[in-house]
Amino acid sequence: MILFAALAACNESQQPLNSNKTEVKKTADTVKAFVLKADSAQKTISLPGELLPNENADIRAKVQGYIRKLYVDIGSRVKKGQLLALIDAPEINIRVQELNEKVKAAKSRYESSKDYFDRINEASKADGVVAPSELQRAKNQMMADSSEQNAAMFAASSYRQVGSYLAVVAPYDGIVTKRNVNVGSFVGNANDPPLFEVQDNKLLRLQVPVPEVYTGAVLLNNAGELTTRSQPDKKFKATLVRASGNIDNHSRSEIWEFAVPNITRELKAGSYSDVKLRFLRSKPSLVVPASAVVTTLEKKFVIKVTGNTTQWIDVRPGFNMGDKQEIFGELKPGDTIVLKGNEELKTGTTVITKFDNK
Repeated sequence: MILFAALAACNESQQPLNSNKTEVKKTADTVKAFVLKADSAQKTISLPGELLPNENADIRAKVQGYIRKLYVDIGSRVKKGQLLALIDAPEINIRVQELNEKVKAAKSRYESSKDYFDRINEASKADGVVAPSELQRAKNQMMADSSEQNAAMFAASSYRQVGSYLAVVAPYDGIVTKRNVNVGSFVGNANDPPLFEVQDNKLLRLQVPVPEVYTGAVLLNNAGELTTRSQPDKKFKATLVRASGNIDNHSRSEIWEFAVPNITRELKAGSYSDVKLRFLRSKPSLVVPASAVVTTLEKKFVIKVTGNTTQWIDVRPGFNMGDKQEIFGELKPGDTIVLKGNEELKTGTTVITKFDNK
């Protein structure tokens, strides 16, 4: 018993010594990471578009009168210069005849004064036969009669041009899409609706509002593919021809216009369509898994690891490619980025990186 008591006392004296030698080791968190690389960013999107006719003209009457005859109706295909309607305005024909007679009278006066001037001019070659003042007066009269004749001819020509407006013709090849008059209708008032609407729809213009993020990218093959609600099973090619060069303040988009051949007239102007466009960057950019980008109310950022220490790097998003995201910021290829970023992993945290092999 004495020996047992001695051993117990010895153990009690050694226990505090061993407790002081115990060290609590604190290990850093392990996070999955990847090496940032430059890649080709591309994105295929579907946007709504509107089909417009290549040309669309409202045909109006240039003179007042009554519709005497109609030669076309809605759906009529017309050629450039083809007669669409005739306007009856008898006063114009009477006015043209009046001006033609005035031209004849002015011509007679000019010829008479010219003949008189030629005769006295010939006589003035002999000394003392014709006074210089008389010769000058005859010359002035001839010039005045010549000007009067020219003015009458111009007036008659102008009114004959007005008379030609009685025939309403097509400005180009197309189709009549509206008719707002009947035989006997009075036309020519400024507030009247147009007589006809003529469209050239052998070539259609497709207008598409392209979001601002894509306006600086390259459109693959400079073309897109469209479908319409009336023909959802058919695909039509649309070639980019122009852009507005302006970002709309409300929609934050730019209008791009495409040319769509429509020789068979399968497509209808005014239709809405869905346009598939494929965009790509002109040069490689930084692309990361979507999980690496952290979005808060204030900003977007990724977590960069340098020497086992984390750092938040602000980024601006580019193309959203589903499971991948194009980003722009103070980063470069070769940087180590946390695969699944979160707000809990603060700047300055010590971590151990485990690289993802995928």
